[in-house]
Amino acid sequence: MGIRQLLEKRKNLIDRKLGEILPKIDAPPKRLHQAMRYSVFSGGKRIRPVFVIESCLCCGGKIKDCLEAACAIELVHTFSLVHDDLPAMDDDDYRRGKLTCHKKFDEPTAILAGDALLALAFETLSKEKRLKIAIELVKELSGSIGSLGIAGGQCTDIEYGGKEKNSKILGYINTHKTGELIKASVKMGAIASGAGAKKVKQIGEFGMAIGEAFQIIDDILDNGDSVATLGKNGAVKKARLLTKSANNSLKGFKESADILRKISDYLIERKI
Repeated sequence: MGIRQLLEKRKNLIDRKLGEILPKIDAPPKRLHQAMRYSVFSGGKRIRPVFVIESCLCCGGKIKDCLEAACAIELVHTFSLVHDDLPAMDDDDYRRGKLTCHKKFDEPTAILAGDALLALAFETLSKEKRLKIAIELVKELSGSIGSLGIAGGQCTDIEYGGKEKNSKILGYINTHKTGELIKASVKMGAIASGAGAKKVKQIGEFGMAIGEAFQIIDDILDNGDSVATLGKNGAVKKARLLTKSANNSLKGFKESADILRKISDYLIERKI
């Protein structure tokens, strides 16, 4: 199976599970649940939950061990996008070619939809029956989205909005807005597999490096901040160095990490 086919297969699995987890579209309050489902099923690639699954398999686990954790990651990711798009943040009218949540519905509904998705993510993690693993999963996810994670990255991005960014500030924004959640994705997959602290740390190093590279590639495709700061050639070089570093972090996993390496190589070559 090629990497594209594998990603599509995983996406379909994740989407089915998300459909089960999310409240029914006609359950009251209907408008809120419609907004939640609209945002989750708006065409996302599901890269983060795929990383949860593949890191779990890499560490000897099974898909059933991590599927709810994978969905929790996607619910958090969607929450972050809904809030990022709001007028007080990035003020975007479209995402993935569709109206953003606050444009499709309204601003109060979008705020509440994001809040509800975040809450649902942790409710989903609470279903983990292995108590020690459940605690570690909650710890990892919550740490990635707080002031030292996504929220901190978004705050810094706003602070420097419209200003010239040096490479240090750019790196901070990229690693916190994007890298932290991807790092959490692979670490949560490893945790769900029952892997020890050493493996979780090693695979986390992969996640942080590939997460930063992922954001740089997005910037190259969108002519974003990484291009403005590093130039296109510099951004491509940086992304490729980060991908090489990410794959080197997987040496201890040998052939069990082949799929993770293939995904990272696939992501880095997205039309650059």
